Parts: sequence; C-alpha cells; structure tokens
Amino acid sequence: MSSFETIALDCGAGVATLTLLRPERLNSFTVAMHAEVRAALEQVSADNAVRCLILTGAGRGFCAGQDLQDRAVAPGASPNQPLVDLGASIETYYRPLVLALRSLPMPTLAAVNGVAAGAGANIALACDLVLAARSANFIQSFARIGLIPDCGGTWQLPRLVGRARALGLALLGEKLSAEQAQQWGLIWQCGDDAQLMPTAHALAVQLAAGPTRAFVRIREAIDAGALLPLAASLELERDLQRELGFAHDYQEGVAAFMAKRAPRFTGR
Repeated sequence: MSSFETIALDCGAGVATLTLLRPERLNSFTVAMHAEVRAALEQVSADNAVRCLILTGAGRGFCAGQDLQDRAVAPGASPNQPLVDLGASIETYYRPLVLALRSLPMPTLAAVNGVAAGAGANIALACDLVLAARSANFIQSFARIGLIPDCGGTWQLPRLVGRARALGLALLGEKLSAEQAQQWGLIWQCGDDAQLMPTAHALAVQLAAGPTRAFVRIREAIDAGALLPLAASLELERDLQRELGFAHDYQEGVAAFMAKRAPRFTGR
C-alpha cells in the first residue's frame, strides 16, 4: 500500500481499512486529505484482493467535516480578500468523494469512533453500513455557520429518518447520540466503544467472504428503488437478477447449499 500523511491505509484478509489521520483536528478535511483519500479509494477499487472497505478515524473523533482553517474554504479575513466559492469546493472534492464511495465495487462500512459532524457525518452515511461506538454522536452542524447539509445530506437524511427528523437535525444542529441514531434507523448498529473496531473488522471479513458482486448490485437496486416507481423497480430487479444468475457466485451458492457446505464466493 502507498504511503500517506493525512490518512492510513491497511489491507489484510480481503479488508482495506482507511483511517483518517488528523486526530489533532478531529480528522477534519483539507485539500491534502481529499487528494489522499481519493488516491486511496482508487487504489482499493483497483485491487482485486480487497473485497470490503472500512472507513474510520484516528483518535477521539471520526471526522469533524471540513477544516474551516483550510484556505480552500476559509472566508477572507478582510473585506479586500475575495470570497470563497463553496460550490467549487463541493464540485472538486466532496461530490467526487461521495460518488466514489457509493460506486466502489465492494461493500463499505463506516466505523464511527467519536464525533461525526457536518460533512463527516454524511460521509459516514454514504457507506453501506454504519457502526458507531456508544460514545459517538452525529451532528448536522451546517446551519450553525449559515450553510445547508452537503455531502449528500439532503438526499440521505429524509430517506433514512423521514422529513420531520431530517429537518430537525438540519435546522437545529443538535447532537444525535449513537444509540438514538440506531433507534431512528440512521445507522445500522452501535455498541461498546472497545468493541467497535473488532466488531467492524469481523463484519468486514464476513462481507469480504460473501458474494461481493451481489452486494454491490443490492446497493444499486436499493438506491435506485428509492426514486423509481414500482414497475420500473421490478424491471431493474429483473435485469440485475438476470446478470447475477449467470455469475459464478450464484452457481457456487446453489452448489454449496445443495452439498451442505460453506460457499466459496469470488465476486465473479
């Protein structure tokens, strides 16, 4: 794996663990971190040995979103300095990041070890499964500085928790505990802090041993199904099921079931 400064990337047992590595700034994003995360995701995507990705943070936080001291987004300190185009920042950095996560050819898992605020919260929610330490919390902090949720927040939140709760989270910017997030259906699971990474890794190993091609198609079908009418969703299911029915993993899955043995999936 490549050497990075603002992140760490480790791989083993079919699982890549990408750790945001700016703990002194609660792993908030800078231009440099964006470049390294993008490079890491491209590397993981191209590595056939990697069949699941864990995204987590170092230290006491998962990710506090954008580092507001980064020159790419910091407002001018004086009236003579030009204002910053935040739309350009989203187009250049955050939109590609979210789309890259959502299009990885493998399941993705966020292990939220502490505060996940602003873009950090919504980057976690862009993963297929979200596990959180009991001490973690999620904050849609954008309105506190006069902005709207980005990184797909306006798309994700109402789909996950409904309009009323999405608006409450976005307008008030209050902390949502990991336990409440699980009760609301915002995340998959929360648990004891000490067990977060062992649990995440065990689940990632389980996913890595599974039919990863089917996992990716499940993600695509569920995301599309949120926008399609029933008839179109049924057509998409037909097309994806046809593709998977010709794949190796389906043949192996049926053979293993009939032989009462564990399947050996390859993602093909």
